[in-house]
Amino acid sequence: MSRLDVGTEDLATAAECTGPMAVLLEAREVPLGGVRNMHVRRTLPQRDLPMVGAWCFLDRFGPQPTRMRVEPHPHIGLQTVTWPLLGEVRHRDTIGSDVVVTRGALNLMTSGHGIAHSEYSLGEEEIPLDALQFWVALPESARHMAPAFEQHTELPHLSLPGLEVLVVMGEFGGVTSPATAHTPIVGAELRIAPGATVRLPLNAQWEHALLGVEGAIEVDAATDPAGSERIRVDDKAMLYLGIDRDHIDVHSAEGAIVFLLGGEPFSEQIIMWWNFVGRTHEEIVAARADWENDAPRFGHVPGHGGERIPAPPMPGVRLTTRQRRLGRRG
Repeated sequence: MSRLDVGTEDLATAAECTGPMAVLLEAREVPLGGVRNMHVRRTLPQRDLPMVGAWCFLDRFGPQPTRMRVEPHPHIGLQTVTWPLLGEVRHRDTIGSDVVVTRGALNLMTSGHGIAHSEYSLGEEEIPLDALQFWVALPESARHMAPAFEQHTELPHLSLPGLEVLVVMGEFGGVTSPATAHTPIVGAELRIAPGATVRLPLNAQWEHALLGVEGAIEVDAATDPAGSERIRVDDKAMLYLGIDRDHIDVHSAEGAIVFLLGGEPFSEQIIMWWNFVGRTHEEIVAARADWENDAPRFGHVPGHGGERIPAPPMPGVRLTTRQRRLGRRG
């Protein structure tokens, strides 16, 4: 997914966090406009919470009837994690990938030093679409690698009383996804049975968040071991849990689907602007110039002519890192 709303609140991120927390964060609606006439609900980045582990961006496009036409656009320094919920989308990219994105299949594109791709819904008419799309920041050791694409149609499954889990990225409960991850991370879809209360095992060294997808949950998110604090999370919110938790208890009266995301706190400071994740202002300026000048770095998406999404103008200020406010050390 390409961003058309480049605002100063999302220019830069950094990662420091400490201790368990329970902060409910609401998604904001972002109109993408153009020929797509789409709206998305954006949960990351937040002004006070730019990242959760290496997860640095989260949009949900849907549920809505739409004719998706996301023309070729570039990425650097990140992985796009596309998790469909409803409908089918055709993905094409500059390394020759041409796949249909469907429910239950993980689509993972690693941009490395540069890639471009397009996303079209199937057919010429509006169709119901719904999906989560995340970005994962690549660490220094991987961000200059050659681009890659993976589609995983069979993901490991974990079954616990009242709980069914698909491990999409990384590791959860001793089960590991086959998808390539470059930092310690978890991304998992959790399906909670009606009336069930489940205990989710967590890595206490990682930070975590629970994203509502369908239905509602109540989370016992007390930071005092002797206390109790139930917080309701619906499909328009995410509960940030901080670190230093080895489990969390979740209840759903009617049944629910949630997405658990988390990982080792990302130690590198990054700058995120438009579709780029870098480290310096100059690096972002160079990537923008390469895209606008049709440099070989990004290549050409097969099946497309000259159509492409132009880069927005650079802001009139120098891009610098911004420290998080939630869970900051010190």
